[in-house]
Formats: sequence, C-alpha cells, structure tokens
Amino acid sequence: MACARVPLDEQQVTEPGPIGKERTLPALHPDRKEERYFVPYRPPPENGSPAEVEEFLEHAKFIAEDMEWLLALPHDKFWCQVVFDESLQKCLDSYLHQAPRGLDLATLPLSPAVADVQRAVHKAIFLTFLRMATHKESKDHFFTPAVFGEIIYDNFLFDIPKILDLCVLFGKGNSQLLHKMIENIFTQQPAYYNDLDETLPTVLQVFDTILDKCGLRCEGATAMEPMKLNAQKQPTAMSMNLEELGDIILYLCDSTTTIHAFLDIFPAACSSFHSHGFLSRLPPFYEAAVPDLEKAIKKRNFDDKSLQEDLWKRLSHSCRKIVETSHLLLHHTCLQPILEGQENMQTFAEELLQYFTSFLPEKRFLVDYDELFPIADDVSLLQQALPVIDETRTSYLLQGVESAWDSMGRQRPLGHIQSEGVSLMSANQGAAGGTAASSDSFRAPELQESREGQKLRGAEAMMNVPQKGNNGAVCPVSGPELESLLSCIRDLLPDLGEGFLLACLQEYNYNSELVINNILEDRLAPNLEKLDRAMPRPVKEELPALLNNRSNVFDDDEFDVFRRDQVDMSRIWKGRRKGENAREMLNDKQHIAEQRDRYRTYETVVDEVVIEPGESGAVAYDLDDYDDEYDDTYDMNQVGANDLDGDSLLNRRPFTIPQVLRKGTKAEVEEQEQDEDDDDDVSQNNVNRDQFVQDPALLRERAEARRAAMQQKKGYHPERPSNVMGRPKGQGQTLETFLDRRKKEANKNRVGNHNRRSMADRKRNKGMIPS
Repeated sequence: MACARVPLDEQQVTEPGPIGKERTLPALHPDRKEERYFVPYRPPPENGSPAEVEEFLEHAKFIAEDMEWLLALPHDKFWCQVVFDESLQKCLDSYLHQAPRGLDLATLPLSPAVADVQRAVHKAIFLTFLRMATHKESKDHFFTPAVFGEIIYDNFLFDIPKILDLCVLFGKGNSQLLHKMIENIFTQQPAYYNDLDETLPTVLQVFDTILDKCGLRCEGATAMEPMKLNAQKQPTAMSMNLEELGDIILYLCDSTTTIHAFLDIFPAACSSFHSHGFLSRLPPFYEAAVPDLEKAIKKRNFDDKSLQEDLWKRLSHSCRKIVETSHLLLHHTCLQPILEGQENMQTFAEELLQYFTSFLPEKRFLVDYDELFPIADDVSLLQQALPVIDETRTSYLLQGVESAWDSMGRQRPLGHIQSEGVSLMSANQGAAGGTAASSDSFRAPELQESREGQKLRGAEAMMNVPQKGNNGAVCPVSGPELESLLSCIRDLLPDLGEGFLLACLQEYNYNSELVINNILEDRLAPNLEKLDRAMPRPVKEELPALLNNRSNVFDDDEFDVFRRDQVDMSRIWKGRRKGENAREMLNDKQHIAEQRDRYRTYETVVDEVVIEPGESGAVAYDLDDYDDEYDDTYDMNQVGANDLDGDSLLNRRPFTIPQVLRKGTKAEVEEQEQDEDDDDDVSQNNVNRDQFVQDPALLRERAEARRAAMQQKKGYHPERPSNVMGRPKGQGQTLETFLDRRKKEANKNRVGNHNRRSMADRKRNKGMIPS
C-alpha cells in the first residue's frame, strides 16, 4: 500500500503483475483503473409516458449507483479512475450539458419517483466534482499542489465551460462549498485565469448573435461593418417562426443565468469581465433586444398559451439577471474597493459615476436597474466615503434617473423613493447579487413572472451593515428580508417555531442555507440544541412614547393638547375673527385710559416734607436732631455749587403730559403747539448755520497738497517746466533752452499743424511737390 504522509503523485505501490510476478507501479497508473462502464446521463422525459419514465428511472439508478461506488473508493483508486477512465468523464460531461436547470425543472411534470432519483443523481455528481477539486482530503491523502494543478488542467478534468455549468447547476443551496471549490481550482492552477480571458470574447459573442438573429445589429448604429447591398435582410423577432423565437429566448435565458451564477459564486472573475468591457455591452444590448423580444411575445399569436407564458417568464428572468450581473460588476470593481478603503478611492468613485452617466441614455435599462438597486443609495454611499464628490454631477445623475422614470411612464415603488438620508444598508443591498426582497420588486409590465419553486438564497440575503429588524434586535438584514428568510425556512420545516428559527439565523449569521442544512443533518450548535424547537417568536418591545419625554416651552399652557383634555375653542379661530370690525378696534381707547393714571404719578414732585405736630417723634428726630455719627469731611467743599438747582432744571425742560393723555380742548392744543414752534424759530435764528459749500480755492489747495504728498511717496519727480524764451538776444542761451526749443520744433506737428510737416515730406519724397 501507499506510504503515509507522502503525496499521492510520489507514492509507489507493489501489485501482482499479469503473470503473477509482483511489480512496483506509481500510485497513479492506468493499470490500476477498475474496469467499469459509466453510462451517459439522459434528462427526464417531457411527456411523462410510463415507458419513458421507467427507462429514465433505470438509467438514472445506474448512474447513482456508479457514483456511489466511485465515491467509496480510496484516495488513490478514486484518482486513478477519474484520470484514466474516459467513460466517467463522458458521464460527468453529459450531466453538465443535459441536466435540467432551475426553470426547466419547474416546467417538467416530475413524479415523486423521478424527482427522488434526479435528486440522488444530482447530489452524487456534485460530491464527485467536489472531491475532484480537493487536493488534500486528509493528512495522509493529498497531492502536491503544483502537481494537482497540472493533473486537473492537462487531463481536462475542469475547464471554463465546466466551471460555468457547475455554478448554474449546483450554485443554489451550495454557494459556499462551490466558492471554495472554484477558488481552490484557480489558486492551484492560475492558467485558468488565462483561459477565462480567452473565453470572454466568446461569451460576448452571445449578445451579438442574438442581435443578429433579431435583425437589430446590422441596422443599428452599433454595427461593426456595413451591410452588403446583395445581402438578405435578417428576419425580426416579429417575422421569424415561433420555434426560432423560442430558441433565442432560451439561449438568452441560459446564457445570462450562467454568467450571473458564475460571477455571484466567484466574484474574483469580475475583474476579467470588467477588463473586457462587459459593462459597456450589457446596457445597449438590453435597450435594443429586450423591448423587441417583449413586443414579439405580447403581439404574436400563440396556439399554446402555456408556451407564451413560459417564454415571457424566461425573458423576465433574463432581464433580471442582466441587471443583477451589471450590479455585481459595479459592486466588486468600483464599490467594494471604496468600502474597503483601498488606495485611489477617487479613481474608483470617478469610474462608478462614469458608468452611471453612461446608463442615462439607456432609459429602459436605467429604470429597471434603479428599481432593483437604487442609484441614490450608491450616490449617498459615495458622498459619505468621499465628501469631495462634485454635488453638481451627482445632482445631474439623480435628475437623469428621475427623468428616465418619467419618460418610461412608470411609477417608482414606495420602497425605493429617493430621500436625503439614505442608509448604508441600501447601498450594500446588492453586494451578493441581489436579495429576494429586491428581486421580488422587479416586475415586467402586464405579465408577472412566477416566483414559485424559488427559494431565497442565504448568501444573497447577507448584509454588511447592521440594521434593525422587526423583532427589535440588531441584525444584518432588514425587516422584510428577515420575514422572507423565516417564510423560506418554515415552508420546508413548518413544525419549527419562529423564535427557534430566529435564534438559528442569529447563530449562523442569517444564512438560511446553513440553517436548513444543519437542522436536517442534526448538527446544530450546543446552545441551539437546548432550545425548544416550538418556541414562539418573542414579543416586540414597545418603545416609550416620544411625547411623554419631550420638553417644550409651551408645555402646560392653555393650548397644550397633549396634557389637557379640554381647550377653550372660543380663543382659536382661522382667519379674521367673526364680528370684529377694524374701525371699532382702532377707535377703542381703553388702553389709553389705563395708562393715564400711570403717567400722572410722574408729575407729582415733593420738594419738602411738612411734619405735622401730631406725627411720631422718630420722624422728627431723623430730620431735626443732631446726628453724632454724621461725617462732615466734605462740608467745606462746594460740591455741586455750580450745578443748576432743581428749579432751573425744571425751567429748562418742564414736565409735559403726553398729548394722548391730555384732556384739553382743540384750541388750547393748537395754541400750545404754536408757542412751541415760535420758541424753536427764535432759538434757531440765534445759532450760526454751518457753511455747506466750502471755498473752492481751499479745496483746490488741499487737493494739490495731497497730490504732491502722493507723488513724493511714490518717488515721482515732476517734469521741469519748459523755457523756450531764454535769455535776451546777444547773451547766449543755456543748454536747457536749446533742448526745449528743439523739442518744441519736433513736436509742433502733433498739435497745431495736424501733421503738416510729415505729410509734406511724404509728398516730396513721392515726387508730388517739386523740390
């Protein structure tokens, strides 16, 4: 037997030879392969006749038994059979090619026996691929990682088409295992990344082929080459036969579902898709092909209405997968680096805004994308992560989204109405490819896609940011998503209580797949085993009323309706109060009479107090008797001697009663006002008026002084005055006089003569004037 703790690729085994003599062989050798024939897989029959059903059951049982025998082999024997048995590879490939997908199973009339056998084969095939992708089963059974990568790559045990089929077939319910499996394949053999890059042009060709078949690519502006004149025009979706239309929609549905499943399970491949411009190809294709195919399904006459419903369901499913694929690419290539705080966050944010801006012309795609994954949430996330984002650009983008909704004539769901404060949970809502709650909100017009048979994917329901659920506890999913998780589990396990399921979801990070798997296999955590499985849901705690804890300046006033049962409604009215007259209200002088008594007290001035003989002696003592403790320090100083006495102060400004409170006649009031005016005129004549207009000569002198000070500050020297007169004749002239005369002669033509000399010289030079 093989030695322990030695890689399988280095082990040697000793076995008897054909003639009975023992020989030593490598552990991986063709002679060690068991002779067993693995039959290819056939899909379940569609019409469900008894003979075909019996044939399928027998055929599928052979495959299930063979796979169970293969999985029971030891490590070395298993790999010898996998590497060197061609019938096994053909059986596995046939299942990947012909096994029904999720939507196919919903249309097949499967009996319970057929469903059980199909489920057994499905599980056995998946476990076989899972063991094939594992290079280390235990400490004693393992491969050298580099050799393992060469074995699976050189023997074509895995390739990119097989990996895509594995994702779409086994992704539902096994996303975590499948992610580890594919990640191990790409890690041990990096050459698969190169194969993926070479495969992507073929994947992109899928959309070009559909546009060609529908007659859209050659006529549109995106045509790669001009259409030949002698070429026949391609049939459109309305003119082609129903069988070809059905094939196109099936082709589109299978392609989009496969691409989305692969990117959802293996997000590391998003960078490869992004580098090939996948995001730039999806929106134009969606805008061109989807309305045309929808119109063909709705307008054409179908003899079989079930076929029309099936095609519409598949087309709606394809639309949703295209939108979710676009969001996956945006999230993992632009949003995720921003959330993780990587370098060049500004570059990723700019790229994200650039993609959103490129979506604006594709209004149908933009509306459907915004319905599933609101763009305002991503914009809010960017504004929180990078406050330097241009608000004008984001405002333009959000207005473009609103305009797209209006142009499509559709009303935005209440759950996706834009608001100023958007939580981070909404921005991360599609991190795993779209949740069930988001997908449920996506509806195609007039015909609604059936959601029967589809379960919420636990990996898709996980969130990154804690939110409050309906149970009042902090959980990473919102309230509607938590209800979806509970309903999904209770559909399979109706005997369990909601309280127990909530505890299980909280324990396993709200992964419904893991909860269902651990409950069915009886592998719950010890703290969950102690709980009552019929435990009801805990009652939600009522929050205290906000009004009881408020504090306001109007508390306990006469209109505080929160603390008073009855309010005087006669003091509350709307608009002008009935029975009121503006003139009567102005003529009401009751408040003046109330103030008259107050002003009368100010005109009562008491200069001296008269003490009557009958008053108490204490008052007389205070006024007349000598005070032994009186301080006479300042008696000799004339303090306030020059001040005006009280009578003088009263003479300067006598006390007057306000005119409003006077009760005199009109004649007395006018006479008093006339006396006051005369006094003002006399006092005004005695005061000298100020000169309003100042002396101009004084103003010019001040301006000249300011100008001279400014020139001196700047170092400006005034020009010397010109002197052309000079000294009297015969006394000689100075150099300054000579220079001034020459300057005057040279500049004479600038002012008075209007360039006469220069023009005369010009005429003379041209021969117009004889010299």
